[in-house]
Amino acid sequence: MAANSEVVSNKQVILKNYVEGFPKETDMLVKASSISLKVEEGSNAILVKNLYLSCDPYMRARMSFNQDPDFSSFTPGSPIEGFGVAKVVDSGHPEFKKGDLVWGTTGWEEYSLIKNPQGLFKIHHTDVPLSYYTGILGMPGMTAWAGFYEICAPKKGEYIYVSAASGAVGQLVGQFAKLMGCYVVGSAGSREKVWLIPMQSQLVIAIQNFAVLG
Repeated sequence: MAANSEVVSNKQVILKNYVEGFPKETDMLVKASSISLKVEEGSNAILVKNLYLSCDPYMRARMSFNQDPDFSSFTPGSPIEGFGVAKVVDSGHPEFKKGDLVWGTTGWEEYSLIKNPQGLFKIHHTDVPLSYYTGILGMPGMTAWAGFYEICAPKKGEYIYVSAASGAVGQLVGQFAKLMGCYVVGSAGSREKVWLIPMQSQLVIAIQNFAVLG
C-alpha cells in the first residue's frame, strides 16, 4: 500500500462459487473491503472509481468453470468483472492521468485497481451521456457496427435476419438495418422478449455518425 495514502471503504459484488444452471442472487455476495486511493510507487497500474457497469450475456459463461485461456472463468471469492465506465483516481501509467474518463473491463465494485490498463479506452467525447459507453458506444455498439457494416456489408433493400434481436447487440443491428433501408426480420427467445425489443431508432439516428468511433 502506498505510504500516506487515504484508505476508503470499497463495496464489491463477489462471486461466491461457480454457478450451475440459472444464476441466483445467493450465488453472489455484496461485501465491503478497503482500498488505498494511491497506486504503488513505480507501478503501471491505475486506480479508477467505477461510474457505470454493464451486465452482459457472456458473463454467465464466466460464472462457470472453464479452461479456455481466452475466456477465463471468474474467480470465486473475488469481484465479478465486466465492461464499465470509470474515472481515473490515481495512475502510475504514462498514458492515463487523474481525472481521465475510461471504458473497458473493470470490477463490480466502487473502486478497481487495474494492473494492466492497456485494454482500456479513453473517453474523449462527453457530449453524450457516459452510460452510452456501456451500450451503443461500447462493446455492444462496436460489435453491432463491425458485424453489420464491415462483415455483413448489406445493401439497401436486402433482407436481414437478426438472431437474438432483443439482445444488446441484436437490437442495434436491427436498427442499423432499418436505417439503411433493409427489410428486417428478428427472432427472440420468448413473446415477452419480443415486446421488450427497444424501439429507439431516433437515438441511433442522432448518434450513428459518432458511433463510427472515427
